[in-house]
Amino acid sequence: MKARLTRRAVLKTAALASTAVAAPFVHGAYAAGKLSCGFWDHWVPTATTPLEQLCREWAAKEKVDITVDFITSNGDKDLLTVAAEAQAKAGHDVLQIASWYAVGQAENLEPVDDVVTAIIAQHGNASKAAEYLGKYNGHWIAVPCAPGSQIKGPCGRIDLLKTHAGLDVTKMYPAGGQADKALSDAWTWESFLVAAQKCHKAGFPFGVGVGQTEDSVDTFGALFSAYGAVLVDAKGKITVNSSETRQVLDYAKKLVAFLPPDVFAWDNASNNRWLIAGKGALIMNPPSAWAVAKRDAPKVAEQLWTFPSPRGPKGRYEPYLPYFWGVWKFSKNKSAAKSLITYLSQRSSAEKLVAASQGYDVPAFAKQGDFKTWAEEGPPKGTLYHYPPREGQIPSISAYPAPPKIAVQIYSQAITTKMVAKYTQGGEPIDKVIGWAASELEGFMRV
Repeated sequence: MKARLTRRAVLKTAALASTAVAAPFVHGAYAAGKLSCGFWDHWVPTATTPLEQLCREWAAKEKVDITVDFITSNGDKDLLTVAAEAQAKAGHDVLQIASWYAVGQAENLEPVDDVVTAIIAQHGNASKAAEYLGKYNGHWIAVPCAPGSQIKGPCGRIDLLKTHAGLDVTKMYPAGGQADKALSDAWTWESFLVAAQKCHKAGFPFGVGVGQTEDSVDTFGALFSAYGAVLVDAKGKITVNSSETRQVLDYAKKLVAFLPPDVFAWDNASNNRWLIAGKGALIMNPPSAWAVAKRDAPKVAEQLWTFPSPRGPKGRYEPYLPYFWGVWKFSKNKSAAKSLITYLSQRSSAEKLVAASQGYDVPAFAKQGDFKTWAEEGPPKGTLYHYPPREGQIPSISAYPAPPKIAVQIYSQAITTKMVAKYTQGGEPIDKVIGWAASELEGFMRV
């Protein structure tokens, strides 16, 4: 609880400001000088060493004296580091920044339109979700990066889903091949509900969290989007009182009946433990649960398959949480910082980082979604082939399309999952739940 409150306190006080157009970036023969970098200490232990190696390769070529630090997210140290350095106007030149924090520090970040434009020219457009959190007032204020960026779609038990729900996920989304159109078209949130009911009856419920930490908020953010339920629109108008919101809440009430009774108290690790322990048939999560199962429960890992989220009336939305690389305005070597980020964003670098993370990381750029890691990882081989989003899938940020200053409050205060809890667990009338949400949203607009 303490960690979550700390996160929210930092988010609520994050400054949002406009940025200026960046001066053209000229990369000389040698960037030279000193450079200090702070990166997230990845959940996958093998992911940090290759990132440091890439940094040192670049530094040797550019004759830069580089320092590389890895900052843990335990106790929110990574988030607190961002806030502390911004306040002190001192620290790392390059800092990895999670999700909402780039926009929250817009006034302190060096514009990087030049860097992102060059990357897009080579590697395709960034996802709309990454653009939503990486741009402010029309300008890029941080560069979307692969390390840490994740999709939180279904990770299910091949055997249990086939036996108890009649759902053959390896046929629907085969390794190394395109989705079976008929089966994938039928993979909707309504069929998800039917499968959840059957697996619950068999004693292997779906482990979908309805708590107040990121995994739960991201899952229900995608569900709301799939049904077209928008709490606040892009112009800042409160739109929570809608037929779409009522539809998704009624759906959630049906779904919750087939979930474990304690899901309202789940944190980000709860669904992982649930699946690895062999208690359930499906969770919504990046491949970290599968990676741990390979080590601790190999018989479970051999039956896990990651595949796209169900389709809703408005499309197939994937819970998505991007990470960014930012350059502080107070950096003493901005030229070198931008040069390093450009190097780390190349296809060859991104492919090494994805391989090091065992397929966990998802680059934001269109031409970096076909790395061989996802086809080769196993067991079972190809389990991650359909993990990176492809055509027809929409990476989804919970609280989108609200203006970021409002959206960050919707996200950090877990308004979507609180609405679900009030309606399903608390038994409050739907109009009262929507009225409560509208009141909370009005309060965010006064912050």
